[in-house]
Amino acid sequence: MYSISHVYEIIMSGIIKRLIDIAGSLLLLIMFAPYMAFIAVLIVIETEGGALFSQRRCGKNGVDFAMYKFRTMVKNAEEIKTSLANEVEGSVFKVINDPRITRVGRFLRKWSIDEVPQLFNVLKGDMSLVGPRPLEINEMAGDENWKAVRLRVKPGLTGLWQVMGRDTGKFKDWINYDIKYVENQSLLLDLRILFLTIGAVLRRKGSC
Repeated sequence: MYSISHVYEIIMSGIIKRLIDIAGSLLLLIMFAPYMAFIAVLIVIETEGGALFSQRRCGKNGVDFAMYKFRTMVKNAEEIKTSLANEVEGSVFKVINDPRITRVGRFLRKWSIDEVPQLFNVLKGDMSLVGPRPLEINEMAGDENWKAVRLRVKPGLTGLWQVMGRDTGKFKDWINYDIKYVENQSLLLDLRILFLTIGAVLRRKGSC
């Protein structure tokens, strides 16, 4: 049983976290607006299709939502996917040198710029600045225990695995870091992850 003071602390932390999400995402969207417009033009010029790509992802409590990204692949990427083999461990589909990725898309992924439109998801409340990265519905396969823990919080634009465990490339490590985050989440940890994310991007760790 939680004490009244502990429940109050959880509620206040949630409110402060949401205020940080709103202020942070709004500020970043205003700052990046001219660059986002320029990137959108480059994407449309290079290949047929729109500049943005949306995909259903699993959110808090298992409620799915449309997650936004800059389009980094050719228009018929899903058709080509059927002829490709997954090259990483776990249920997440990844190809190391994916032939579907465009030239502009490769640059965007290299610097994690393709994830910037998810600031709209943060502003809407689908996501948070910090949390486990949202998975596709079919990627949420396997042990029910880690799914239940992972879905207790909103997915994030960045997370603990992105700044500390990504180099392993193993899905089980990704999940372990997500569980560790959920069980130890705090505003201080969120601020630390946001700070470390800057370094991770500069080291070109890529997107997920």
